[in-house]
Amino acid sequence: MTQNLLNDEASVTELDISHLVTEDETPVDNFQSEKQQRLLVEPLYSSWSPEAPFIAAANVGLFYALKQDPIVPDMMLSLGLEMPTDWSQKQNRSYFVWEFGKVPEVCIEIVSNREGDELTLSRKSQQKGKTATKKEIYAQIHVPYYVVFDPLQQLQKPEEMNGSLLRVWALVEGQYEELPSPHWLRTVGLRLTLWEGAFEGVTGTWLRWCDRDGQIIPTGAEGRDQERQRAEKLAERLRSMGIDPDEI
Repeated sequence: MTQNLLNDEASVTELDISHLVTEDETPVDNFQSEKQQRLLVEPLYSSWSPEAPFIAAANVGLFYALKQDPIVPDMMLSLGLEMPTDWSQKQNRSYFVWEFGKVPEVCIEIVSNREGDELTLSRKSQQKGKTATKKEIYAQIHVPYYVVFDPLQQLQKPEEMNGSLLRVWALVEGQYEELPSPHWLRTVGLRLTLWEGAFEGVTGTWLRWCDRDGQIIPTGAEGRDQERQRAEKLAERLRSMGIDPDEI
């Protein structure tokens, strides 16, 4: 598979990537998308404990072929990998499939307008000669799970979101098949769910990770708050037993 991704250049021992643009300094997105991206990344590092290491990243280029522009998922999750630490090396600053040896398990797109090509090509993209949507590209490079979250309901065509805010697909024999709610990503060991609540002072509908039982994977702040609440309950229980928790 890697050979196909490299346009038959996988036999080269050290690939020349000097021509590839990994950082273009283009403004990313709106406040909502930026917060949502972080809400999908930070809790995994703060509160998730899988058996193997992983890389979770937002708005990082996914380079799948030397002669193709990268695709940039709003969030991606790749299991069984260590994050490179020497970022002075260009090959460590983006997700090069030939460096990591695999594609991410999950790629998530957060819709902010109709120009993102998540499920159908925009008129602008068609005019530029593009022929594949993001969904089609992810399927071609064999990303196991593709997720589209449309919080502002920008995608209204019948073949797009079907009136839903969230759609999740799993790759089955090279084709994406939609996963029904509760959106269990079996090979990842996580679920995705829509959550009503406040994140960093903003109340709304957010896309969150949760475990198989539906328990939300908390952010670092939520985790600390839960620990504080448990400690307060324990202290109250000790006081009801005539024990001063401050003397323990």
